[in-house]
Amino acid sequence: MDDIKLLLDEEAKRINNPAFIAEDPVQFPRRFESLRDIELVSFLAALLAWGNRKMICRDIERLLNLMENQPFNFMMEKGFEDLDPKLNIHRTFFASHLQHLLKGLRAIYKKYESLDSFAKVHHIGENEFPAWELIARINEILKEENGESCSRCFPLNLNNSALKRVNMALRWLVRDDGIVDMGVWNSIPKNKLFIPLDVHVGNVSRDLGLLQRKANDRKSVEELTRVLKTFNPSDPVIYDFALFGIGIGC
Repeated sequence: MDDIKLLLDEEAKRINNPAFIAEDPVQFPRRFESLRDIELVSFLAALLAWGNRKMICRDIERLLNLMENQPFNFMMEKGFEDLDPKLNIHRTFFASHLQHLLKGLRAIYKKYESLDSFAKVHHIGENEFPAWELIARINEILKEENGESCSRCFPLNLNNSALKRVNMALRWLVRDDGIVDMGVWNSIPKNKLFIPLDVHVGNVSRDLGLLQRKANDRKSVEELTRVLKTFNPSDPVIYDFALFGIGIGC
């Protein structure tokens, strides 16, 4: 596997550079200086990150404009209550889903200084599977605040879900090399991050012999991340850049 490691290291170095930012959803949280804005926009941007990248970035831009580019204040001042629930935000995600999400997150921010603080208090970084534990905790609060669950916000079947978009948001927030990712959280160590697994990353990983399972599910995320940790135990998710870039001409 030495040749595969060399390939991944070279591709990660090529893709993980400042030029990557301009066409990626990570550009949006990077616009802000406040931790609360950064982490909130990270999850919002990641939540909308499925489909065509240009459409994704267009719709995130529209969402931030809708929030008057003050996302934390918009949430805390309940600006979301004035939205038409039928307003389309991105593909099958509507304002009703955004209202559900922000109402729940607002309750967290009323009690904790930040989502990073929330994660620290609940020892998320000590869990073997931080992303799934974090979303389980958040889903509980979303249900408490709204009286029901909503799978359009975060997945509910956490035993099976790859949590691709959540793992991507955590990569942005935790990885601290200062190039693309922001490294503003310290509640979760980067060696406990899991690879954001989508169809492309799954296919590339299988082609390279890194992943045997056919499904792009949680077990595949765990399997692939275990293999990547043998290449870089302290920072396995650096290879997300490589697996993303291989085969798409970045």
